[in-house]
Amino acid sequence: MVDSLKKPGFEELRPGVKVPAKETLLTPRFYTTDFDEMARMDLSPNEDELRAIIEEFRVDYNRHHFVRDAEFEQSWEHIDGETRQVFVEFLERSCTAEFSGFLLYKELGRRLKDKNPLLAEGFNLMSRDEARHAGFLNKAMSDFNLSLDLGFLTKSRKYTFFKPKFIFYATYLSEKIGYWRYITIYRHLEAHPEDRIYPIFRFFENWCQDENRHGDFFDALMKAQPQFLNDWRAKLWCRFFLLSVFGTMYLNDVQRSGFYASLGLDAREYDIHVIKKTNETAGRVFPLILDVEKPEFYDRLETCVKNNEKLSAIASSNTPKFLQFFQKLPLYVSTGWQFLRLYLMKPIEMTSHQGVAR
Repeated sequence: MVDSLKKPGFEELRPGVKVPAKETLLTPRFYTTDFDEMARMDLSPNEDELRAIIEEFRVDYNRHHFVRDAEFEQSWEHIDGETRQVFVEFLERSCTAEFSGFLLYKELGRRLKDKNPLLAEGFNLMSRDEARHAGFLNKAMSDFNLSLDLGFLTKSRKYTFFKPKFIFYATYLSEKIGYWRYITIYRHLEAHPEDRIYPIFRFFENWCQDENRHGDFFDALMKAQPQFLNDWRAKLWCRFFLLSVFGTMYLNDVQRSGFYASLGLDAREYDIHVIKKTNETAGRVFPLILDVEKPEFYDRLETCVKNNEKLSAIASSNTPKFLQFFQKLPLYVSTGWQFLRLYLMKPIEMTSHQGVAR
């Protein structure tokens, strides 16, 4: 029987279980790290703040938040066509990102339990939150007769190795940008309830507070390791991670602008707001931030968007693969050049930064 909700293009591992999206530079990544180096970390320079944050984790403000209510118990056949496709893709990307966080935090909690129990507890409690988020998103996918096999995802995904300081930079920004993404959507739909096409968005206000607390945890960890923030290498790496996170989000979201349009949002305006807010937030701990107020910043990202559109057109053409490579090469070079120029833009120094205390 052909399900009226199914749209051609979603491959299935088995009935109702979606084949995970193909891994690309723009898809959520799974991480591993040097667990021994993490275990040796001295938390004493900022232990009081870390303990206060972990106490908030223990309180578990959202223990009873992620409970599906009667509004979910209906047919969702009216969400169809392109809107349904981009919405399911949004749920999948979000679920994969949350599940990636769960796996990393759970493994850190397990590996650090006997060597650095305070750090282990923080990671275990964050893994609890991420598991709830991933499960809630996966259950939402089931309303569209699809779901992810998270066990299969665990085994099939490639894991990227990052040293602890890079894990801190990347996950701090991921959690903070997650906060600003969720709260911006929530506030927009609070003002325009007619655009709330599905009840999951009602949960975003409390949900994003989990993201915010997780980001605060990594903020406190970096302040406990001032060597991750206070030298010239840290400045170079902070610029790199800020640009990577902002650029990836912008290219992803503009490519899927139909999803944001279905919520009454302009993808570009939404991303510019989220980038600005996340950049400001990062300035509380990073030694520098990007100058995202310059029009040049978005002009160069727009060039990358156009390059991506051309790359997609080439990939879907009937041109032989070996010829496609030569057609794509100038576009890859152009995108690389744009990101290099973005990286070399003069950043904004956070001169008040003094390691542990800000």
